[in-house]
Amino acid sequence: MAAAPSFRSRYGPCALVAGAAVGLGAEYARQLAALRLDLLLLDRDGDALRATAEEIRARHAVQVTPVLVDLARPDLVDVLRPQIAEREVGLLVYNAAIGTVAPFLELTPAHCDAMVDVNCRGPIRLVHALVPPMIARGRGGVILMSSLSGNTGSAQLAIYAATKAFTLVFADALWAELRPHGVDVLAVQPGSTRTPGFLSSQPAGDDAAALPAMEPPDVVREALATLGIEPNVVPGELNRQGAAALAAMPRRQAIELMSAITGTLVRNDRGPRVS
Repeated sequence: MAAAPSFRSRYGPCALVAGAAVGLGAEYARQLAALRLDLLLLDRDGDALRATAEEIRARHAVQVTPVLVDLARPDLVDVLRPQIAEREVGLLVYNAAIGTVAPFLELTPAHCDAMVDVNCRGPIRLVHALVPPMIARGRGGVILMSSLSGNTGSAQLAIYAATKAFTLVFADALWAELRPHGVDVLAVQPGSTRTPGFLSSQPAGDDAAALPAMEPPDVVREALATLGIEPNVVPGELNRQGAAALAAMPRRQAIELMSAITGTLVRNDRGPRVS
């Protein structure tokens, strides 16, 4: 029996990670580097992005190229074309998101547009640019970061949760369309994960170490292990049980329960662009 292809031969030689400066995006970069993939890392936070790139270069013998870019810009693909053209990108990880916590009517229309641009239009643009060459090669992968919040609308997360629902359904469709061409697609729905964005939304006085949240390395390991096997993963057994219980509730009850939880979150106008 022929040996199973390595992760690099299936999804390499280079991975593009959007929203790679901190949190889950940075952890994807670390674990993909450990799998010997070169990296093209995108983010708007230049200092954090450069620090992550330097850390990875120091630990792994891979090429790491940080690119400072706002993923909301409509000419995103044109701006990235020089970097994309000179690399064979076999894996796209779209982790970037504006995750503002606030009641819907307190968000400006411009901010709502920005959330849709980064959370929805960004992955559409990059999939359009990167997947056709994957199809031509007959191999590749796409990981889109959704969220458990995309399953049920809840207070203070109207736009964010809606964009994550979009991501989930978009990934489902891509999984069905691209699978016959050798391109694997995975939607990842993490629950609470100890990222900078999550921690910034927690009420003051909470003991961060005691929060019921997963660690980024565990989320990423489970996602990478599921790519090419299933179209969707909810990392963490407790999260899977919670999602199943919520799905079994009447819709009204599920919305009320989730809103009682998200209603306690601290307003965050900074809009951290990490899932």
